[in-house]
Amino acid sequence: MQFKFPDVGEGITEGEIVEWLVKEGDIVKEDQTIVKVETDKAVVDLPSPASGVVLKIFKKEGETVKVNEALVEIGESKGKRKEEPTVKRSVSVVGELEEAVEEKPLPLEVRKKEKVSGREVKAMPSVRKVAQEKWIDLSKIKGTGKLGQVRMEDITGVVKEARAEMQPKITITKKYDMWGYVDHVPLKGMRKAIKEHMERQALIPMVTHMDEADVTVLAGIRDKENKKVKDIKVTFLPFILKAVIGGLKEYPVLNASLGDGEIILKKYYNIGIAVSTDDGLIVPVVKGADKKSMLYIAKEISDLAERARKRTIDLQDVKGSTFSITNVGSIGGIFATPIIHGDEAAILALGKICEKPIVVNGTIKVRKILPLSLTFDHRILDGAVAALFVNKVKEYLEDPDRLLLELM
Repeated sequence: MQFKFPDVGEGITEGEIVEWLVKEGDIVKEDQTIVKVETDKAVVDLPSPASGVVLKIFKKEGETVKVNEALVEIGESKGKRKEEPTVKRSVSVVGELEEAVEEKPLPLEVRKKEKVSGREVKAMPSVRKVAQEKWIDLSKIKGTGKLGQVRMEDITGVVKEARAEMQPKITITKKYDMWGYVDHVPLKGMRKAIKEHMERQALIPMVTHMDEADVTVLAGIRDKENKKVKDIKVTFLPFILKAVIGGLKEYPVLNASLGDGEIILKKYYNIGIAVSTDDGLIVPVVKGADKKSMLYIAKEISDLAERARKRTIDLQDVKGSTFSITNVGSIGGIFATPIIHGDEAAILALGKICEKPIVVNGTIKVRKILPLSLTFDHRILDGAVAALFVNKVKEYLEDPDRLLLELM
């Protein structure tokens, strides 16, 4: 049985094979979607017209197929005796097929055969004969003839309706709306997983607290470290990560998760660092960050980020975080309202460091300012604690000597 690209309307005369969902040798079921064809107006999902084995695929992905050109050949399953039926050509909504003369059985509700009781069915003998051949229960048909007589047209209508219900359904996704042309991007893989995760996280009552930190002195220290180290670029992230750990030790409720009727305070510090990839955000985790040096953390963050972008990161490297940091400022932007990651209590977003004029001891000076946005789970902590935590992080960032002394 050859299945040809059907005329799906919309003035479509040809399409491009986008994706085959089956391959030669696969067993398919009737109505199973087997191929996606894109035209200039729509993306068409074509179902198999029959059950069987995919014997041959005539068009490869990326090739053009015209209406009534062969797409695939479907034969009987292995082990099933194949007879040579007389065939006829037919054209249906799913294309042109070669099919046996013998008709498919009608649905059970149509071909159900039972004795008539309670009323007399009026019909000509010729009508009764056709109804018997088609396994149609005349008592279920409302006759349109005089005095309710069932006519041949009534039977024909039932047969057409039943056949229409049995046709495989073609799914057509239009590439335009009332305003113009559009593209439909399948939501799958990692993007689909992110969607589902965000929908779950949206149920959490989140609040975002914002502030700024003066990192002028810290920027000078970072520049000195970069001159000493040749094999890696030291960013602000390792310093910020250490400052965050200092804040978490002071306010442990932010290094926590919500349990069944309890708050679980974590005694370890695994910090997730959000990394942007072509497929979406991945959050690798720096495990035991409180026990690692600043330089070691810098190297680990660089390694984790590279493996995340190449999609070679190990599954264990994205599990077990207790608090997360996302650096939106590396792309651009000042403040943000990040979504809490997993079951954590909070997440800190870093904005773009900008030079701003501020008053220092009564004098206006230009300083490097880092925007901070802390989103927290209001079920676990209140705004006052969130503000105190951010203040503690600011203290460490604005006094790097204290940061290096206490947290190294």
